[in-house]
Amino acid sequence: MTARVSHTSVDCRNAYELSEWWKGVLDYTDLPDDPNEPGHEECMLVSRDRTHRILFIEVPEEKTVKNRIHLDLEPVEGSRDDELARLLAHGATEVADLRGKYGPGTGWVVLADPEGNEFCILRNHAEREAAKGPAE
Repeated sequence: MTARVSHTSVDCRNAYELSEWWKGVLDYTDLPDDPNEPGHEECMLVSRDRTHRILFIEVPEEKTVKNRIHLDLEPVEGSRDDELARLLAHGATEVADLRGKYGPGTGWVVLADPEGNEFCILRNHAEREAAKGPAE
């Protein structure tokens, strides 16, 4: 027997506001039969291909330490740096810039959403391939 991930849950102070923010990051949508509305204590988002869901759940506790689990995002269109600029303009906060950590053209940037939940923006597939250089 095995299990599968039903959805990713995110504890938060305001489920509706944070789910709306992440919609703009991921291009996810509300569940067709359960739209999210202001005041909802639980808000579910689903990817457009319906393969991943994220549930935002209101909790009374404030975030106090670094996340033990987080999302690593890969740009669908544009470069890592293009996506970084988009996310900063969308309201993300830069936590750590690790671009170039393993040499030119490598690395990632750690960001935080409006409630302080960390996530990373990685290089896209083409950027990773280009950094490999020609085969020896």
